[in-house]
Amino acid sequence: MNGIMNGILIVNKPAGITSHDVVDFVRRKFSIRQVGHAGTLDPMATGVLVMLIGKATKLADRFLQDDKEYVARLFFGSRTDTQDATGKVMEEKECGNPGIDVLRKTLNSFLGDMDQVPPMVSAIKYKGRKLYQLARRGESITRKPRKVVIKDMELIELNFPEMTFRVRCSKGTYIRTLCEDIGASLGIPSHMSGLIRTRSGAFLLKDAKQLDHINEKDIRPA
Repeated sequence: MNGIMNGILIVNKPAGITSHDVVDFVRRKFSIRQVGHAGTLDPMATGVLVMLIGKATKLADRFLQDDKEYVARLFFGSRTDTQDATGKVMEEKECGNPGIDVLRKTLNSFLGDMDQVPPMVSAIKYKGRKLYQLARRGESITRKPRKVVIKDMELIELNFPEMTFRVRCSKGTYIRTLCEDIGASLGIPSHMSGLIRTRSGAFLLKDAKQLDHINEKDIRPA
């Protein structure tokens, strides 16, 4: 590979690795140091990860502004310290099925502008340290709410105690926090049990490449 490679690569991130692991993989694959991504996906999440290569890394701020779309799975009945299935259960509660009509109404109540408190397990920095680094040490700090916009939500499937829904949202929205908040609004401890990013800006999941199959021709002009 040459050292003047520039462009955008759309990867379907597999579960079980970090977004930075994908960066390292692409660096090794194409023998180039200038590689970044436009929007972190947690290790348990899969889906669209926009990779920026060479001079395209300078466009990161532009792509970070893009709306995102996800298909999320929410588990009713337990809340965890990470707000997802990887965390320690902090609260459990037996609960009845609210029903599709109630759940659709609840999802609709979250549409529009909202203040969202970022989770401790996020990459936001506090005094030079990322929050998830502090969380690993058992520390917790007060986080300021951030303005986010939930632009659309749709219930896809209800297989209680799990619900699958699609959400389109602004940058900076934490779907794990949204899942916990949806449950809280119903009086039910809940957490995110699965997440797929299906779109980032103009880039769709159907166009994303499996990590093990990427090659130079998959890099698009920036």
